[in-house]
Amino acid sequence: MLHTKITLRLLAMPILWMGVVQFIFAMLSMMVFVDDVIGAFLMPSLSMLMIGGLIFYNYRGLDLSKANFRDALIYACVTWLVAGILGAFPIMLVTEISFTNAVFESISALTTTGATVLSGLDEMPQTFLLYRQFLQWMGGLGIVIFVVAILPMLNVGGMKLLKAETPGPMKDDKLSPRVAHTAHYLWSVYIVITIACAIAYYLGGMTAFDAIAHSLTTVSTGGFSTHDASMWHYESHLLLWISNVFMLIGAINFGLHFRVVYQRNLRGYIRDEETKIFLLIVLFLSIVLAIFLVKKDVYSSSLESFSFSAFHVISFITSTGFGAAGFTDWPVAAGFFLIFAGYLGGCAGSTAGGNKIIRNIITAKVINKNLKQLVHPRAIITIKYQGNAVTEDVRYAVMAFMSFAAASSLILTMMLMATGLDFWSAFSAVAACVNVLGPGFGQVGANFEPVSDLGTWFLSGAMLLGRLEYFTVFVLFSRTFWRS
Repeated sequence: MLHTKITLRLLAMPILWMGVVQFIFAMLSMMVFVDDVIGAFLMPSLSMLMIGGLIFYNYRGLDLSKANFRDALIYACVTWLVAGILGAFPIMLVTEISFTNAVFESISALTTTGATVLSGLDEMPQTFLLYRQFLQWMGGLGIVIFVVAILPMLNVGGMKLLKAETPGPMKDDKLSPRVAHTAHYLWSVYIVITIACAIAYYLGGMTAFDAIAHSLTTVSTGGFSTHDASMWHYESHLLLWISNVFMLIGAINFGLHFRVVYQRNLRGYIRDEETKIFLLIVLFLSIVLAIFLVKKDVYSSSLESFSFSAFHVISFITSTGFGAAGFTDWPVAAGFFLIFAGYLGGCAGSTAGGNKIIRNIITAKVINKNLKQLVHPRAIITIKYQGNAVTEDVRYAVMAFMSFAAASSLILTMMLMATGLDFWSAFSAVAACVNVLGPGFGQVGANFEPVSDLGTWFLSGAMLLGRLEYFTVFVLFSRTFWRS
């Protein structure tokens, strides 16, 4: 049975939160940056606070513990959509772009995709630039988890919301028996890493504003920048390597970060099968791309080629999407290579997108098992991960996910081509959105402004699809889901 009133009551929370965020930025505009965009934030924020407050008050007596998993799935999907629409109003008022493009920009921020329709960022108000960055940071671990973390009233049944929101195939791996405690632990790690990243950027040569702004989108693996030139604005390889470190940290399971710190044992990273393979893949792909760039004489030295190749491989595989030194002008083969890295993705339980390394590991082991079974039909072969047997339901879920990912990319690419984009532009745009990656190639190499309004809505949906990892969205279109 679906509980519509409970869902509405829960939706009051993200509405109120978006109102609070925009009110804070209105105050920053007035008292800190003094850049005359207070109205663009204050008017929408007051409306959201009033609407959210009315919904909250009208349904204040509901028992939230009656929420079931279907309610949680609806809440997870609708929350991202509602937050994306509400987050668009300041964007639309400041930049004067269309509602369609503003929603795209807002959803791109909250889902940490990093695709943009904007240009001329260097001349835009600092309040607005920091707002875009903060939306990505807020969306990094998920706005639903954020609500769970700050509102203890969701302790009862809260794990239902956490499981609906958290990326990855193994969602029951909790740090604490109480979901609010788990969320607090994750956000504590997230905040500490963000502060460390900001300090490192500042010491590396960024201004204080840029260091804070870029730390928000590095740890969240979001990729928005305050400059059109992205991370190459400072033309510093030191800053690229600082970014590499924190992008990798953001793409590793935050639960693992917590356990390593708690146990004070860095070997935990090497003992974790997914993290170890993830780092090895990053190293291998970086070397391969560097060799390719050297062979093509793209850069003047091998060290420069490796620096740029490592930065872009890490940027794509972690789904951050930072760019440097005109990578969109690289040979097309290099573009395909980076998109492939984007589909691989980061680790489960991280802020990264893509298919997730754990799914790639299990898929490879399933294929290997089937090949061995052909040679030895009667052999009993067990697939193991971290020393434990992988259950049949997990294997089926992983293979189904991979099928959904491939089919969704194909269908969305054809839909975008129908709106007028060529294949390369359409494919790279879809890959950028379903993997919550950001940068595209071809016609969308600079930004996504050339995409038609219809295509923009397709891509907005693709970002939500990728952020909620297919099943959470597709199940809403199932008859079984809506049957009582």
